[in-house]
Amino acid sequence: MADKDLRMQAVDLFQVAVKAADPAGAVARALKADPIAPFGGKLIVLALGKAACAMIEEALRHLPTPTRALAITNAENARDIDGVDLLIGEHPVPSTGSAAAGAALLDAVSGLGPEDRVLALISGGGSALAIAPVAGISLTEKQQANGILLGSGLDINQMNLVRQCLSRTKGGGLLAAAAPAQVRALILSDVIGDDLRVVASGPTVGRVGSAAEARDVLHKAGVWDDIPEAVRHHLEQDTAPPAAREAQNQIVGSNRVSLDAVAAACTDAQIVEDELTGDVADAAARVLQAMEASDGPQTLIFGGETTVRIKGDGLGGRNQELALRVALGAQHLDGDWVFLSGGTDGRDGPTDAAGGLVDRGTIKRMQAAGLDPQAILDNNDSYHGLQAAGDLLTVGGTGTNVADVQLFLRRS
Repeated sequence: MADKDLRMQAVDLFQVAVKAADPAGAVARALKADPIAPFGGKLIVLALGKAACAMIEEALRHLPTPTRALAITNAENARDIDGVDLLIGEHPVPSTGSAAAGAALLDAVSGLGPEDRVLALISGGGSALAIAPVAGISLTEKQQANGILLGSGLDINQMNLVRQCLSRTKGGGLLAAAAPAQVRALILSDVIGDDLRVVASGPTVGRVGSAAEARDVLHKAGVWDDIPEAVRHHLEQDTAPPAAREAQNQIVGSNRVSLDAVAAACTDAQIVEDELTGDVADAAARVLQAMEASDGPQTLIFGGETTVRIKGDGLGGRNQELALRVALGAQHLDGDWVFLSGGTDGRDGPTDAAGGLVDRGTIKRMQAAGLDPQAILDNNDSYHGLQAAGDLLTVGGTGTNVADVQLFLRRS
C-alpha cells in the first residue's frame, strides 16, 4: 500500500475541496453582499437539495422572519431547525417522500401576489428529492423512468432534459407556480459548466429543451422502449418548453471553486481538467494519460462528473469505477502514488462510500482476495472490489454537493 501519509494527504486535500463548497458560508456571503430589502408582502423561503438544511439555517440569520420556511433534503443531511418545516425525499431514485415534498413546494408558492417574495436555496440532488409528475404519470412510472435514466450512461444535462419534461416543478415549473411573486435563487452548482437549467433540474430557471429533444436522447441511448408507456406517451406530445419567467438566479458555489481551493493549498498542484465528463472509461484514459506524463513530485487535480452505463448487477458508483479503472491501468507506474476520486456530497451511487482511493498495490490486493478486477468492472461491482482492497473512500455525508473531485499525488 502507498505511504499512509500520502493517502492521508489526498484525503485532506479532498476535504479542502468539500470545505470550499460549504453551503452556509456561500449563503452568508451572498446575503451580506446583496441583502433582501424591506418589502410589504409575504416572504417564503424554500431550500431544496442535499445542502438544504445548512443553506436555510444560515439564510434565516440574515432575513426577517419568513411567512413560511421549508427545507427538503435526504435523510442523511436532515436535521430539525427552529421555524423550518422539514421534509425528507429519497436520492437518487425518488420515493413517496419525494412526491410529498414536490406537492409541498407547489403549495408553498400558491396564491402569492406581486408584493410577495420567494427565496429559493437550491443544491444538488433536488431532482429526485422533490417530484411532482405531470398529469397521467404515476409515482411508480416516474421511479421506473428515473432508474432507467441513471443506468443509461446519459450525462446529467441529458437526464435532466428528460426529467424536466415530466415534471410540474422542474425546468422553471416552481418559478411559474410562484407567479406573480418575485423569486430569487441562491444556487450551489453540482453541474459542470454551471448550466443553471440543470442544477436540481432548474426549478427557478427554465427547461434544457423540448420533449422532441428528450425523445431523441432516449432513442440514441437505446432506452426508449424501456421507458414506461405513459412516459413515452407524454413525450410524444412534443410540446414546446414554456416561456420562462424572469428570476434572480445566482451561483454561490461550484466545482471550479473547489478545484481552485485545492490548487491554492498545494505548492506543486496543477488543475489538469475541470470538465472530466462523459463515459467513465474514456475519463479514466484521460486521467491515465496525464498521470503518465507527470514528472517527479506533483499533485494533479481534476473535476467533473462522469457517466456509467450499467451492464451488470454489482454495487458501485462512477467515482469507485473511475478509481478502479485507473488502478488497473496504472499498475506499471513507478514511484509512490495515490489516486482519489470522490463525490463532494460524500456519496457515490447507492453506496456508503464517496468513491475510491487507489495506489499501485490496489490490483494485487484485490487479486490476493480472490477477485478478478476486470470481472469486477464488467459487473459494475467496483464497491466490493475496492472494499476487498481496503481502498474505499468513506467520509460520510458532507451536507454539500458540487460534483466530483479527482486527485493524483506522486511523491517519488
